[in-house]
Amino acid sequence: MSAETVARRYFDALARRDLDAAEACWQPGSISAVGPVGDLTVPDQWRAYFEELFAAIPDGRHEVLDVVAGDDRVAVRWRLTGSFAGRPYQGIRATGHRIVQEGVDVLTVEEELIRSNYAYWDDAATARQLGLMPPRGSRRERALLALFNTVTRVRRR
Repeated sequence: MSAETVARRYFDALARRDLDAAEACWQPGSISAVGPVGDLTVPDQWRAYFEELFAAIPDGRHEVLDVVAGDDRVAVRWRLTGSFAGRPYQGIRATGHRIVQEGVDVLTVEEELIRSNYAYWDDAATARQLGLMPPRGSRRERALLALFNTVTRVRRR
């Protein structure tokens, strides 16, 4: 089975929210480096992360946008859409806001199982969609940047 086939099987399982099938794509004890969340050991920390994500975005839809594959590495560009209307996520209470999050996972496959994954996405864009950060170019953003720059100047002195 090719690395691309393994990656597609993994993302298909995530799209179905079938964590058992997704976990079966991994070598136990592997690491999934999940963007700003950090390194997650498979299966326990990895599973807990996705359970939290699925509970936070109950109508979430994962889709694969592009796949680029080599011998043992696969880059998958994906999109998650849904409403943050469920349980808290990473300590943030649900806002009900719709999100569209795009990212890239780079998976290494050995012996037909995922050995590692590095997931990247724009967490600031997601924070803006959730209302955690002000809209880009807004008066509130300019005020926040001015405050940050003032604090930076004071700390340098």
